[in-house]
Amino acid sequence: MKKVLATVVMVVALASVSQAQKFNFGGKVGANLTKITGQAFKEGYDLGYHVGAFAEIDLSKKFGIQPEVLWNQTNTQRASGSDAVLNNWQQNTNDIKLNYLTIPILLRYNIGSLITLNAGPQFGILLNKDESLWANGKQAFKSGDFSLTGGATVNLKMLRVYGRYNIGLNDLNDAGTKDKWKSQQLQLGVGISL
Repeated sequence: MKKVLATVVMVVALASVSQAQKFNFGGKVGANLTKITGQAFKEGYDLGYHVGAFAEIDLSKKFGIQPEVLWNQTNTQRASGSDAVLNNWQQNTNDIKLNYLTIPILLRYNIGSLITLNAGPQFGILLNKDESLWANGKQAFKSGDFSLTGGATVNLKMLRVYGRYNIGLNDLNDAGTKDKWKSQQLQLGVGISL
């Protein structure tokens, strides 16, 4: 599945670059405010961060695509009254850290040269699955996450200042309980276009 996803991303990126009127790439870094909904987790957002690379492929003056590859840290906390399965969590802390390799493929809509609106799907692959084990050896979180992303970027010459909201569409719960776990994330950051 991972090889198929990587192949599709490469084909789309190469086809888009060949048709591009303008092509930029660069790096980005920023903060994540993440919440995982479900009875097992505390309400509210927890701070994490992300770092990665992006490409801006404008197909016309108004439209383009923006593929990215990001390392995302998702932090959350167990609820104090969580069920018996969650209380078997191997770690001695209530803090849960999940690291994802995320691949957003965003549609770009340029409002002049200053503002760009972005929207599209985001695919996430859980990197630290070995750290998300229950005491009985079961996996707590599914290995993949699929979400929708929307936001805006302010383009200041080479500097990019952006904010976006990601909403998870699939259930992350792999522990066998009926509780549905879904992610919500607000990202704020800066990037440099080279």
